[in-house]
Amino acid sequence: MHIAARVISIALHPLLMLTYMLVMLLLVNPYSFGVHSIADQQARVLLARVFLSSFFIPAIAVLMLHFTGLLRSLEMPDKEDRIGPYIITGVFYLWLFRNFLDNSQIPAVFVSFTLGATIALFLAFFINIFSKISIHALGMGGLVGVTVLIMAVFPGYGFLSMDGGRQIDIRIVLITGILLSGITGTARLYLRAHEPIDLWGGYLIGFAAQFIAARFILT
Repeated sequence: MHIAARVISIALHPLLMLTYMLVMLLLVNPYSFGVHSIADQQARVLLARVFLSSFFIPAIAVLMLHFTGLLRSLEMPDKEDRIGPYIITGVFYLWLFRNFLDNSQIPAVFVSFTLGATIALFLAFFINIFSKISIHALGMGGLVGVTVLIMAVFPGYGFLSMDGGRQIDIRIVLITGILLSGITGTARLYLRAHEPIDLWGGYLIGFAAQFIAARFILT
């Protein structure tokens, strides 16, 4: 169970949420990104760019903090350990959003998701002064939040299967996101990485941040 909980924590790492959402959007509606499929060169470049900026480079930066002794543990058990990683990741997410905002090839739904993730990170940075909020819950809350937004605000986005035929029911995507959120939270509790209040705070901030972002993008 301990190994399973660690695998879940890694596979559903919050810094991977932007990449996962981009993959899903490219699979169900690549035309909104100006490509024919996720296999197109332009789509692969975009995926690489998002993965590098939102996960790989911040992860390398955190590793460097650890190797230089500025970060005591990669698991960051204390609030103080999270200050540097929050700032580094927040800067990269803000840079990514600013670039997407001026890019007509990036649909509003993904621009909104990127801004929501950025807002959630900075809110978590300030909340971290008082409480060690769960970043895993923050990421999953954002994923559920943007799914609800797609249902309510972006109904014309068009979720299609990869073959362009059958419709994918967005409610299934929502239920899957909620289940994954529960699994992730359970794994974090099993590893004793957080208290329940840290998880609920993360879910709430991640979810709410997506609606705050949509308010800015759609006005």
